[in-house]
Amino acid sequence: MKKIILSAFAISALTLVSCNTDFERDVNNMTVSTGKADFSKFVSVGNSLTSGFRDGALYLDGQNESFPSMIAKQMGLAGGTQTFTQPLMPNNVGGFKDLFAASGNTEFYGKLTLSPTLSPTPSAPGANLDVIGGTGKYFNNMGVPGAKSFHLVTPGYGSAANLSAGKANPYFVRFATSATTTVLADAAAQKPSFYTLWIGNNDVLSYATSGGSGVDRKGNLDPSTYGSNDISDPNVVANVIKTVITTLKTANANSKGAIANIPYVTSIPYFTTVPAKPITGLTAAQITQLNGAYAAYNAGLGQAKAANLITEAEFNQRRINFNNGLNGAVIVDKDLTNLSGLGLPSLRQTTANDLILLPALTLLRDTTVKGGTATPLVDKYVLTEKEAAKVIAATDAYNASISSLATANGLALVDANAKMKELGTTSGIQYNGVKYTASFITGGTFSLDGVHPNGRGYAIIANTFIKAINNTYFSTLPFVDINAYSGVTFP
Repeated sequence: MKKIILSAFAISALTLVSCNTDFERDVNNMTVSTGKADFSKFVSVGNSLTSGFRDGALYLDGQNESFPSMIAKQMGLAGGTQTFTQPLMPNNVGGFKDLFAASGNTEFYGKLTLSPTLSPTPSAPGANLDVIGGTGKYFNNMGVPGAKSFHLVTPGYGSAANLSAGKANPYFVRFATSATTTVLADAAAQKPSFYTLWIGNNDVLSYATSGGSGVDRKGNLDPSTYGSNDISDPNVVANVIKTVITTLKTANANSKGAIANIPYVTSIPYFTTVPAKPITGLTAAQITQLNGAYAAYNAGLGQAKAANLITEAEFNQRRINFNNGLNGAVIVDKDLTNLSGLGLPSLRQTTANDLILLPALTLLRDTTVKGGTATPLVDKYVLTEKEAAKVIAATDAYNASISSLATANGLALVDANAKMKELGTTSGIQYNGVKYTASFITGGTFSLDGVHPNGRGYAIIANTFIKAINNTYFSTLPFVDINAYSGVTFP
């Protein structure tokens, strides 16, 4: 029925540019040194972004290109960490067969791969959940996919017995030292001389990726009452991060570290790939058909306005009209006035301020379903302007606390938000003759899930950490070669 403005799949994944680079190698002619830092025992704490998760799964190749493992290698050049252990998956596919079946084949699938039509397609999971941890078995990479801030200090988060109740995380179950330990306790037990901490992303991301299906818990300081897609109260996030910093300092009084802030969701392709007004190329017949189909709805809105049930502004917001230009997709918006008593659903068309999520692309392209035209996109496919504002407000609050805590504790502050915003611009960033952007598949930095970086994206993150570490501790760790790591694999 329509065409979608989305030609990214036909473009080359890398665009050659000049030889300038946004990561100047200012340490090239210096002896690699630790400066005021001690890299002899490096531990990295965080979530999926720390673990090397990509393409919708945690798998071997991704873990080997995690940003902490890249940093550890550079530390080794300075005589620091010689080994960096990670809770490696048993295969290069990822997923868990047993948990995949238990979820009704909706969660814990294997990695996404590109089909011949260039559509990301999940693989069958590679193996059952395997437990490789236990007493005395510690890992330097403490990244736990799916972890929110408060999960780092939640006992039993690594207990297999708690999985069925949704109170444990299978990725931490794999490598926790005991069923009662916490992520923080296992990190602190290693007495790191240097650590990285990147946590808080999931405290707001799950709300965003679910299309705002959760609740903003601002003012609620009890995480035990939170739903899986709720936005965490900023004080909860700040208090956990403060606890992590204090605990690691207690474990090793001489410890130093680097802490990263939280990128805006508007910087990643999961929220930016589909245009806000994706319906275009309609024929005159299609326009007539669609406007006729919504005529009764529009008339009902007029009656609601006349009865003062909705304002003039909401009437104009909700009125559906298609033309021969760019059209917003028809969506369900739960924040509209409830007119179900009049038999009217809560529909409107998207505006430039709404974010249509990447999974909606399949429905928008399906001429049978007619998503966004004859069939409205349901709530989970759209982060509305009002919902996006909640996400940005929470992110700003988290980042203000992270900045303050970094300053108060003399830690390197990694501005991941600024780097991701830079990556999200048309000009992107440049490294040794290659231009990288946040465009889905073609930008060269994000994996097929549209949320997590690929190897090259994680290399950019590693360099952003290294730059902050060098600036703060006067070390001269060299940057990693971004171009040497993997991008998207095409069929």
